[in-house]
Amino acid sequence: MNIRPLVALLLATLSGCALTVSNPRALQPIDGFVSLADDARVRVEPGYEAYGERVSAALPAAMAKVEAAHSLPFLYPPRVYVCGSEACFRRYVRTPRLSAAVIPDNRLILSPNLDGRESARLPGLLTHELAHLHLGQRIGHYHSALPAWFHEGWASLTAEGGGAEYATDAQAHAAIRAGRRVDLVVRDTPDRRHRADAFGLSIFEFYRQSMLLVGWLKAQDETRFRQLALALQANTDFEIAFWDVYGQSPATRLAGFYAGVPSEPGLNDNATVQAAPAKP
Repeated sequence: MNIRPLVALLLATLSGCALTVSNPRALQPIDGFVSLADDARVRVEPGYEAYGERVSAALPAAMAKVEAAHSLPFLYPPRVYVCGSEACFRRYVRTPRLSAAVIPDNRLILSPNLDGRESARLPGLLTHELAHLHLGQRIGHYHSALPAWFHEGWASLTAEGGGAEYATDAQAHAAIRAGRRVDLVVRDTPDRRHRADAFGLSIFEFYRQSMLLVGWLKAQDETRFRQLALALQANTDFEIAFWDVYGQSPATRLAGFYAGVPSEPGLNDNATVQAAPAKP
């Protein structure tokens, strides 16, 4: 029995046609920024031009990593807004404790943290958020047809750990051994996004475990992973694209990852499963 048509029909009823509809927050204007003199892609809060120059210097390498990992170029030059003050960042980013975010309409906002106590994170976190922006240019801002774990895992993998720095592989494995793992069966809905707290994970454990899942999937078969990546960027529902490429559900395919997690601490806990970014 060919179950793909049944899967397609079910998912169509679940996800509807809202994959590329703009979020109402996209109408919120962003005021008070000025374009960097030498790089119009970077817009800075006045007085923080030196921070903007650091961002501009990191931008080409970050964009190149994203385009290589996604096997497609950016559709449009990214817009990066550099907040030098906490008040500026909080005006546009509602989620607490973030140092960077992509808000609706693909506007990337950087916080002053990346010019201060977290300055070393700037290249990685810029790459992570640009990965979200790149995907958003093709399929719209976050929507429920692509699970949050894949969103974040792919972005962290592309950024070579950016966004997941505060948890180690060993900590991710310990969470898995304790039964705190990403549920690959549950689907997001427009009003319910399954992120870290849904699985009993800290945000960094969630990012790290998600990155390991995506990295394992890519390392097993780079050709198929590239096919999946291109299908997702063509706005194919995740479950449909996954079945088309692998002939299995994500939970069945990725059972191999969980089976390979060391049963005891210290047994190959630090082995990397990340694959090199895909070439165009």
